[in-house]
Amino acid sequence: MESRVLLRATANVVGIPKLRRPIGAIHRQFSTASSSSSSFSVKPIGGIGEGANLISGRQLRPILLLDSSAINGGEKREILKPVKAAAAEGGDTAGEAKVGFLAKYPWLVTGFFFFMWYFLNVIFNILNKKIYNYFPYPYFVSVIHLFVGVVYCLISWSVGLPKRAPIDSNLLKVLIPVAVCHAIGHVTSNVSFAAVAVSFTHTIKALEPFFNAAASQFIMGQSIPITLWLSLAPVVLGVAMASLTELSFNWLGFISAMISNISFTYRSIFSKKAMTDMDSTNVYAYISIIALFVCIPPAIIVEGPKLLNHGFADAIAKVGMTKFISDLFWVGMFYHLYNQLATNTLERVAPLTHAVGNVLKRVFVIGFSIVIFGNKISTQTGIGTGIAIAGVAMYSIIKAKIEEEKRQGKKA
Repeated sequence: MESRVLLRATANVVGIPKLRRPIGAIHRQFSTASSSSSSFSVKPIGGIGEGANLISGRQLRPILLLDSSAINGGEKREILKPVKAAAAEGGDTAGEAKVGFLAKYPWLVTGFFFFMWYFLNVIFNILNKKIYNYFPYPYFVSVIHLFVGVVYCLISWSVGLPKRAPIDSNLLKVLIPVAVCHAIGHVTSNVSFAAVAVSFTHTIKALEPFFNAAASQFIMGQSIPITLWLSLAPVVLGVAMASLTELSFNWLGFISAMISNISFTYRSIFSKKAMTDMDSTNVYAYISIIALFVCIPPAIIVEGPKLLNHGFADAIAKVGMTKFISDLFWVGMFYHLYNQLATNTLERVAPLTHAVGNVLKRVFVIGFSIVIFGNKISTQTGIGTGIAIAGVAMYSIIKAKIEEEKRQGKKA
């Protein structure tokens, strides 16, 4: 019945001044005809799933849309084309979303994040070591790292990129232990960087997974599989081999790197207890602010008198005021940006990719530092470093797979 009404309207559209019967009446007649027929069932055209549109909860049948001028008795009478055809003439089909290039190829974005993370990390380590060659004051330089990062965060908050997340006393109490461990680990890492070769410090810091496993087993009471412990054996062996023949070895650099490992291990423990709904960018900003206030007193006590007496004067005499200030500013920027990029990168990838990415980052830093500074290493040191890195890779891959299996088990 509905088809006959619409065909009649099409055939006589020129001679009819306006549509005599409302659309609702046509629908009612259609419903009556359908209900009275027992020989067959009629399926409404344009039902859900056949291209019908819903507007304000009502379904529009995409057979023919009449122009408003024809309905209102205007001079122009035209039966519009079906919805899909009309939309096609206008360009895109209805409801079709345009997919951007980056959204279509997300791996390019992730690859760019990895590249920038590695690049900024390598630049930071090289510039940091160059500063220590003429300004050996790691406590003060650590303060500069955090200070530049805090200023960057404050400026970012002021322009709303990102929007500052509110913080209360309870959240502050949770973040303080994390920030204190972050501050201690950061300062002791820089003490080690200033005392020994960058490659050797990173070799010692390859032991961090061993301390993490020990803390998880004996402090948090978590059961560590035997396979993880076995994968850590090459790490310990490799670090020991590298340390015995490292030409730049001294106890200050070695012990400082070990304290850094312990501090960052406790930072991980406190971080797990400090899970919040705040995004990682804001969390890192608040941790940097707290860590800055923790680092200032030791810098003043340990290095303050030396800096005032001759430290600043000697550095300016060697490289000039402009380069000295510029180096301190840029090393702080690279430190903050590489840490922020690391957080953003690792949020985009799976745990296994995360693990491999961390190992490759350490390989990049060690390799570039040896090339840039021309550090001479013995054959045993090179072999030991390679064994340690391979052990870290094994440990990281096994741990990532275990975490993934646990996650899938919880979902099931």
